Amino acid sequence: MSTLAASAPSGPAEKLDRELHGASPTEIIATALQIVGREHLALVSSFGTESAALLKLTAEVDPAIPVIFLDTGWLFEETLAYRDALIKMLGLTDVRSVKPLEQALSREDPERSLWFSDPDACCRIRKVEPLNRALAPFRAWINGSKRFQGGLRAEIAVVEQDGIRLKFNPLANVSREQIEAIYRTSGLPPHPLAAKGFLSVGCMPCTSRTSTGEDVRAGRWRGTAKTECGIHTPTSS
Repeated sequence: MSTLAASAPSGPAEKLDRELHGASPTEIIATALQIVGREHLALVSSFGTESAALLKLTAEVDPAIPVIFLDTGWLFEETLAYRDALIKMLGLTDVRSVKPLEQALSREDPERSLWFSDPDACCRIRKVEPLNRALAPFRAWINGSKRFQGGLRAEIAVVEQDGIRLKFNPLANVSREQIEAIYRTSGLPPHPLAAKGFLSVGCMPCTSRTSTGEDVRAGRWRGTAKTECGIHTPTSS
């Protein structure tokens, strides 16, 4: 590393990441809340197979932290029912279901087949753009990415700079066993599809069962090079 690079000042995300490197998930969430305040902090959750753990920890810190849920129009009915059950169980008071714009769907996916011909474009209009709109009022967001999920998530930091916002990954350092322990000790119900072999659940057309020994996200966009929907790709806005 050059002397210039070594002496360059760190940004707020890098400084926070160092400070929170060994912190517990609840400590990370509490720090995010303290730094930006509830009105400027949002948790983004898919209410998927591992989501209840982060939602539980967040509710312990403050159940009124806004939760953004992307209702893409392609979700399993089981996911929608699971969302409603967890909201009630955890006492979450500000869950915001965000949908894609009807104009975008009519213009770019009138036949509802875009997931097959161009999955990246489908994710853009059904996830990325709706999330960008939903996050507009916020200065920071929390999500459930974990290093053990592999792929692009294998090296994620606890705190990242995501465009103009701070992005907190409270579960970055946890193991699958620790997630399971949170479910067990808190009495959290599993996602209804977990028992059917779905280790990671997204939209219906692009989610399949995972075989023994496969990566936890192997059932997402199976048969393609795609591994992420795009909401975890760094932006400049």
